Amino acid sequence: MLHAISSPTFCTSYPRSFHYPCSMRKQLMRTRFLVKSSLPDNSNGVKVEYTPWLIVGLGNPGNKYHGTRHNVGFEMIDRISQAEGVLMNTIQSKALIGIGSIGQVPILVAKPQAYMNFSGESVGPLAAHYQVPLRHILLVYDEMSLPNGVLRVQPKGGHGYHNGVKSVIGHLEGSREFPRLCIGIGNPPGTMDMKAYLLQKFSPVERKQIDSALEQGVEAVRTLVLQGFDQSINRFNLGQKYKYHKV
Repeated sequence: MLHAISSPTFCTSYPRSFHYPCSMRKQLMRTRFLVKSSLPDNSNGVKVEYTPWLIVGLGNPGNKYHGTRHNVGFEMIDRISQAEGVLMNTIQSKALIGIGSIGQVPILVAKPQAYMNFSGESVGPLAAHYQVPLRHILLVYDEMSLPNGVLRVQPKGGHGYHNGVKSVIGHLEGSREFPRLCIGIGNPPGTMDMKAYLLQKFSPVERKQIDSALEQGVEAVRTLVLQGFDQSINRFNLGQKYKYHKV
């Protein structure tokens, strides 16, 4: 049985080199996020504490942007919440959030509502408030350097000129040491304006590839949350790299 409870202590800590502003530290003193689970009977009833994951999809709020290339991060969060039965019905730190679990590991899923370029205004405060370590902040977003529908899971990285990722890094005091799930959307054709391309909806063929990628992404997130960056993730990335290569 899983329980989300408030507690004066927590089972994880941030790297010593990572510090939050005073306003965020005050939030930490008020709330702690802890999930406990009872082990099977043969464990003598010992309680185990799990480190939660903050899984954030980047996108723009509103029907105008629904289904566009730049909003695939939101779509992945929708798929994860549906697959894991997480109800997203709370607004906190300018984000729509839901709390649930994958297996026995607690997750907080979030969709920032302050528009793409200000995504960090949600991620920084949420990570601080629930005291999620950097290694458990999974950022999900669109990536033009990958072919449409190709996924890549990374333990860390730069912003790659993605304004949403840049904002998140800025609100994590410049740290890039957090995992990412990148969803390929390809490059604009010809001389098409990049902004117009990002805010464009997918073609029927592209949409089919994205829907397949979202299903695969849910499984990748499950693997990452339950097993970490092991050989399964390496095999996943390799399979994604060559999935559209013709023999």
